[in-house]
Amino acid sequence: MRVLHAVVSSENRDAAREALEEQDFSLVAIPLDDRDGVLLEVPLPSNAIGDAFDALEEEGIELEEYTIVTSGEASMTPTSETLANRYAGTYHPLTGVELRSKARDLSPDHGAYAALMILSALIATAGLLVDSPAIVVGSMVIAPIIGPALTASVGAVTDDWGMVGDSLWMQLYGLGLSIVAAALLAGAFKFGGFVPQSLNLPSIELIGVRLAPNALSLVVAAAAGIAAGIALTTKGPTAIIGVMIAAALIPSAAASGIAIAWADPALAIGTAVLLIVTMVVINLVVLAVLVTLGYHRRERPSSGGESNWSRTGVIALFALTVVLSLVVGVATAQQVAVDREIAQVTDDALSQPAHENLTAISVQTQYADMSPFTGPREVTVVVSQSGSADPAALAADIADETEARTGEELAVRVQAREYESATAGGANETEAAVASPAVAPLKPASALPSPSHPQP
Repeated sequence: MRVLHAVVSSENRDAAREALEEQDFSLVAIPLDDRDGVLLEVPLPSNAIGDAFDALEEEGIELEEYTIVTSGEASMTPTSETLANRYAGTYHPLTGVELRSKARDLSPDHGAYAALMILSALIATAGLLVDSPAIVVGSMVIAPIIGPALTASVGAVTDDWGMVGDSLWMQLYGLGLSIVAAALLAGAFKFGGFVPQSLNLPSIELIGVRLAPNALSLVVAAAAGIAAGIALTTKGPTAIIGVMIAAALIPSAAASGIAIAWADPALAIGTAVLLIVTMVVINLVVLAVLVTLGYHRRERPSSGGESNWSRTGVIALFALTVVLSLVVGVATAQQVAVDREIAQVTDDALSQPAHENLTAISVQTQYADMSPFTGPREVTVVVSQSGSADPAALAADIADETEARTGEELAVRVQAREYESATAGGANETEAAVASPAVAPLKPASALPSPSHPQP
C-alpha cells in the first residue's frame, strides 16, 4: 500500500476532501502551524495513486507544491477493505512521478556504474574463454546496463531531456568500457600464455552463438524490452535481473573485446553489431510500451532538474541512434533472409534419402570478411548420426544449393555426432554418444571421416 501526503490550502481543503471521499478514500487533515493550509494524509492501495492524483487535479489542487508518496505496511480505515477488493488483481500503471523515481533507482552513480560494467565484462571474458555458462550468467547479473535503457525511455515519455541524455550517454560509455576491459583481459590471457594464441574463437560455443544478429536475437531483445517496460510500470519490483540475463548484452561486449585481442575484425564487427542491435531494440521497445500505456498523454512534463544536456543535444544524439539503427536494421534484415534460406536448404538436404541417417542439431553462420553483411560465409552444421552416412556429401549439397538460391559462395563444415542405443538386461533404452564430430573443411565442401576410435 501507499500513503499519500499532500498540502492543500485552506480554501481548497473541503473540495479536496470531497473529491477523495467520492472515491472511497479515507483521509485525515492535519493543520499546519507555519503556513495557511492542511496536510492531507491518505492511505491507499498502490494501484490507486493515479486515481487520487486525478481527483485532486480535477479540483485545481497543485500537487507540485508539496506531495509525497510513501510505502505503508497496512491500513485500518472504514473503506480499506472496499478499496482492497476494488484494486486487488487489477493492473494500473504507476504514475509518472513514481515511474521516474523507480527508474532513477535503477541507475547507480557514474562511478559505481563504470566499476560494475568493467567488472562484469572481466567476468564475462573469463567465462567465454573457458566456455562456462555459469560464469557468463553471473556477469550478466552484475551488469547494471539495463537501468539506463529504462531511464532513457522514461525520460522520453515524461519530457525529461536531461534523463534521456544521461541515460543514452551511460549506455554508450558503459558498453565501450566493457569492450575495452574485455580486450585488455583477453590480450593478457593470450600473450601471457594462459590461452592458446591459435584458439579458434567461433569454435567456443558461447562465442559462436554471438557472431552476429539474427531473427532469434531480435525476438529475444524485443521480448526482454516488453518485459522490462511492463515490470517498470507495475507496483512490484522490476524483473531487472531476468531482463539482464535475457538480453545478454555483456557477453556480446566481451566477445567483441576478445575478437579485438585476437585481431579478428570479422568477429569483432559481427559481435559489435549484435550488441548495438540488441541495445537499440530494447530502448525502442521499452519506449513503445510506455507510449502504448499512455504515459506520453496523461503525465505532466518533468522539469528534469539541472543537466548538461539540452533538448537539441538529446535530439541530435537520438537522431544519430535512429540513423545507425536503420542502417543496421536493413543490413540485419538482409542477413536474416540469407540465414533463413540457409536453414531451409539444410532442412531440404537432410530430407533427401542419401542423408536419412543424419538429423540437424544446430546451424551456425560465421562471417568470413571485414563486413558482417557481405562476402562469403562459413556455415557450421551440427548433425546427429544414427548409422552410416557421408557428412562430406551433405556439406557439398548445402553449399551448392545455397549458392544456387542466394548467390552466396559458402564454406560449409559438417560436424557429425554418432549415437547408438544400448540396453542392459532389458532395462530402459538409453542413448549414448559414441563418436566425436567429423568436420568438413572449407569449400570445396567435404567432411573428414569419423575417427576409428571415437571418443565418448
